[in-house]
Amino acid sequence: MPTLTVLGAADLRRAVLRYRDALRMHQEELNSLNVYPVPDGDTGTNMALTLESVASELATAECMEEVCRAVAHGSLMGARGNSGVITSQILRGLADTFAGLPEIRPDDLAVGLRRAADAAYQAVLRPVEGTILTVVREAAEALETAGNSRDLAGLLDVAADAAADAVRRTPEMLPVLKDAGVVDAGGKGFTLLLDALLEVVSGRPIPEPRIVATPAAVTAHARDSEVSDLRYEVMFLLDAVDETIPAFKDAWAAIGDSIVVVGGDGIYNCHIHTNDIGGAVEAGIASGRPHQIRVTDLEDEVAAEHSWVEEEGPAEGAGLATPVTTAVVAVGVGEGVRRLLSSLGVQAIVAGGQSMNPSTAQILEAVERCASDAVVVLPNNKNIIPVAQQVDALTSRSVEVVPTTAVVEALAALVGYDPDAPVGANVAAMTEAVVRVRTGEVTRAVRDAIAECGPVKEGDWIALDKNGVCAAVASALEAVTLLLDLLVDDDSEIVTVLVGSEARQADTDRIRQHLSLAHPHVESEFHEGGQPLYPYLVGVE
Repeated sequence: MPTLTVLGAADLRRAVLRYRDALRMHQEELNSLNVYPVPDGDTGTNMALTLESVASELATAECMEEVCRAVAHGSLMGARGNSGVITSQILRGLADTFAGLPEIRPDDLAVGLRRAADAAYQAVLRPVEGTILTVVREAAEALETAGNSRDLAGLLDVAADAAADAVRRTPEMLPVLKDAGVVDAGGKGFTLLLDALLEVVSGRPIPEPRIVATPAAVTAHARDSEVSDLRYEVMFLLDAVDETIPAFKDAWAAIGDSIVVVGGDGIYNCHIHTNDIGGAVEAGIASGRPHQIRVTDLEDEVAAEHSWVEEEGPAEGAGLATPVTTAVVAVGVGEGVRRLLSSLGVQAIVAGGQSMNPSTAQILEAVERCASDAVVVLPNNKNIIPVAQQVDALTSRSVEVVPTTAVVEALAALVGYDPDAPVGANVAAMTEAVVRVRTGEVTRAVRDAIAECGPVKEGDWIALDKNGVCAAVASALEAVTLLLDLLVDDDSEIVTVLVGSEARQADTDRIRQHLSLAHPHVESEFHEGGQPLYPYLVGVE
């Protein structure tokens, strides 16, 4: 193929779609670069699903302005997790630069990449070097140094070489990467954008992934499973324009198998096995209106269904029956977690958590369903906080984020929630309540790692607190016992334990007994949370 000297709208559109394809192919490789052994190595998944949203927006884009608008809006609404938010800012920086141009020339590329790097840094409250931020910045600097001495293909070669070199050096800049023996996943994911552009401009093929696997957000439950490593069955009816269904099927193909999509004339019955509940529903939202959503836990062979939203949901624009001064939207997964959040006044719940990061669009949709001009969002996961923080700029409502990193923090915050109080007063009271909570969680290691407590082997049960992995032991019971002993002190008054779907009743009984013997001065509350992956979530006040 001839080498392009400029990029037209169709070329840019093709490059972005090839970036989507590249992230699909490399999804598991990027996920495997997680520095922690917990089942939330989802950088690749979050970046891939962010681009799926962009691809859906590009379906009808033709001229440069339309392509750039689709890239900017699709990446904003589809952003998932920290890596997705930063990726969206990079894409929006490029789109904002190219939108007013008839075609993209070499000097435009340099300007666009600099704008992308600046936007990425501005999106992060405390930028950390040795991450995707460093990689995009050094690529931009390399283009600025090269000046006008190169053609488009030559400049992309310079940027790609600089980005690849920066990725190789990320462990030198970030000790946690060096200790884990990996490079930065987000930075490596960004290099695929330059590879996609090079493929379109000069025909250089996108590199093949080193790890090829069925795309799935979590592989922790592949052990001891003879059926599948995909844990959840997601089904819904989808009202959608027929032309959007191929893109919808492509989005589902990236996150699961056993896919069935049947129907026509605007209504489809959809079925998938996946580990990414959020991604499955988000793909439906990108195409139309999913309803009668049902999620079944296949591993436990339980037919209990956890609705993403109330079945059928409110009519468009209807909101809630009882208006309040301040409403609350919370992120959570598990039937028991949903009941707890609802009982404490949460008006809309977005399914999500570890390995299931919802998009900006999903949180925005929940906010819009609230019958209040002011909404507090409880993200309940550190990776969802930056996504939630984007919502305020996208709605006429006043949206504040109380940066909860765990559901047990949300439960404490909701004790101080007053639906009749102004949003500012609620934010202050809820934030103060969160500060008083010490949290921890127990899960199973999905890879070998060197953690704060020392070596961790795949399959170990690990306890985590705010400082990282504090124990790696042979059983969930031992892990949660060690965690409680670490979190509870003489001043502690209440211990809250959310029991997950995988917890054994015998272990839970032993935990109650341990608390009564070792810490008789504290009051304990046990709730059936039903959350996957994490059999015990703990909060101490």
